[in-house]
Amino acid sequence: MNCPSQILASNSKGKADIMKTALEWKKYYSSPEFRNNYIYSGNDLGVSCTDSGTSFKLWSPSADSVTLNLYRDGNRGKAFFCVPLKREEAGVWHWSTAERLHGVYYDYILEIEGETVRSADPWAKACGLNGQRSMAVNLELTDPEGWDMDRAPEKPREQIIYELHVKEFSWDASGGFPEKYRGKYKAFTCTDTTLNNDGIHPTGIRYLKDLGVTHVQIMPAYDYGSVNEAGKDTEFNWGYDPVNYNVPEGSYSTDPEHGEVRIMEMKEMIQSLHAHGFRVIMDVVYNHTYSLDSWFQRTAPWYFYRVFDDGRISNGSACGNDVASEREMCAEYILESVLYWTEEYHIDGFRFDLMGLLDVDLMNRIRRALDDRYGKGEKLIFGEPWAAAETAMEGGAVPALKKNIALLDENIGMFCDDTRDAVKGSALKIKRPGFVNGAPGKEADIIQSARAWKGTGVKAPSQIITYVSAHDNQTLWDKLAETMPGAGAEERMRLNRMAAAVYMTCQGTLFFLSGEEFARTKNGMEDSYNAPIALNRLDWEQAWKNRDLVEYYRGLIALRLRLPGLCDKSADAAGRIGNEQKSEGLISFTVDNQPAGEYNKWDYLKIIYNSSGAARSVVVGEGEWEILCSGEDSWLWKKHVPAKKGMMIEPRSVLVLGRLAEREERTEKIWA
Repeated sequence: MNCPSQILASNSKGKADIMKTALEWKKYYSSPEFRNNYIYSGNDLGVSCTDSGTSFKLWSPSADSVTLNLYRDGNRGKAFFCVPLKREEAGVWHWSTAERLHGVYYDYILEIEGETVRSADPWAKACGLNGQRSMAVNLELTDPEGWDMDRAPEKPREQIIYELHVKEFSWDASGGFPEKYRGKYKAFTCTDTTLNNDGIHPTGIRYLKDLGVTHVQIMPAYDYGSVNEAGKDTEFNWGYDPVNYNVPEGSYSTDPEHGEVRIMEMKEMIQSLHAHGFRVIMDVVYNHTYSLDSWFQRTAPWYFYRVFDDGRISNGSACGNDVASEREMCAEYILESVLYWTEEYHIDGFRFDLMGLLDVDLMNRIRRALDDRYGKGEKLIFGEPWAAAETAMEGGAVPALKKNIALLDENIGMFCDDTRDAVKGSALKIKRPGFVNGAPGKEADIIQSARAWKGTGVKAPSQIITYVSAHDNQTLWDKLAETMPGAGAEERMRLNRMAAAVYMTCQGTLFFLSGEEFARTKNGMEDSYNAPIALNRLDWEQAWKNRDLVEYYRGLIALRLRLPGLCDKSADAAGRIGNEQKSEGLISFTVDNQPAGEYNKWDYLKIIYNSSGAARSVVVGEGEWEILCSGEDSWLWKKHVPAKKGMMIEPRSVLVLGRLAEREERTEKIWA
């Protein structure tokens, strides 16, 4: 049959004369008529492509007609076949064929309220260049060799999360990655890279393994709109600009024009990370889309977006739109998307961008679904418990903000900006320091940070992400430079070590920005989301230049895994911390670190933070104590250095002491 005209939205009547306003759509979607007739309960939207045939299903309840267009190419040429879809129940349109259409691209032309629009498929699992056409895909054909045997490594004793951007990871030539893989998923399959290919100093996967982190959090890797996949490799963006939620980003693939390549290569990245002992967390942005002119909007106008009662478009994301997570079909979409990434790509956890724009019921529903499928708490869930501005959430839904943490499952975590700001100073007020860089009056907040803010509505440390730096705002090194302009590099390095030792001896789940451990700098830039890759890339030469700082982080991470008193995520964990003492610039407390065992020989810890410019005396309790970590050396726990009565803690440093448990309580493996 003939395909519809390539000229769209060309009706002679003005659009405003035909289409409902956003507020009229909102009222319609809230009506009993709509909710009783157009909420689809199936989970088969999008394309199913197998050897038995191909099925296309699109939810567009207000469409008067839907035409499917098939293409040989993902971004060029005219449709070679067009066919009308059949209207079915609950606003679903459907067409199927016995032919296997793997690798065939498609889009839809819809007639809605007198307007003709072209749209890709919001439920697509594959797409062409820049996501403008969807692709039918038999997902089994995208599995790399051995994918059916891919498994996440065993759940570690502690989760230590390392935030990483795909392109930043391997862009710098000093990393020793093959040029064709730099900035790509494939770089993660290069497992023996070294600094400038010297064969001596590990970079990439080997470096991360040596560092000791347990989870790699990949910044947005679904298809996003802020980078041209056909553009220069130097184009860069963090990627918080969703276009196709269920499709990998093409600019990280070696061939973005062929939709199956990005899928296979992302799977290869995850497979390699799993094989080398890392669990993989995906950074997801379900709170807004790249543009209001999205596939959501083109197929179901205003259903997936929030509108205030006065007709204003909700913009709590500060990105021009807010996704209406509280609406049934939108909530189902997000839930199905999360489950899809866990099932098809073996993702081990999710970091939700602006989680405060999503609703509590949806977040708890996602938690329950993951627990039912994979075991309680097996998949990590956490997010940002804030929004950029007010949002027009409907129907009595409660936003997943920090103030509502008590309403969330105990295994849904939140980034703790209170700890972050207490340690290093406000992320939003660049000149304002925190405890380690000299601000007075932070002692109470630091003690609260140590016990993961128990008593403030927090159910357990499992709800707290303890951190001092992330991709947003300045790097830790740049923040220290801004707040301590008179400090030289050596003093700033001391403060960096102190900040790391403070947050790594607090309860909660540990998280840090890639490169924090080697004093990563962005030359003071606050948010580098679209700055050149030359500024954003990981500088592997600096990682080895500042190896002493890296070693300090390595020691802290290795020690943390041996301290059950800090790793405890239970509701009773805060009770392990006691004997708090504080004076200006000086804090100490004890930690019940039992049980002693294979990985731990200290039944109690004493932790002291000294942010003052003078050495201070330390009172050591009864028993045999060792120095586990000082301001200079985080590996003392391996050296059996006794703690002496009347010892001192150096200025601007952290001291961790451990009391040796009775010998009969230990196993011989402790001494191995």
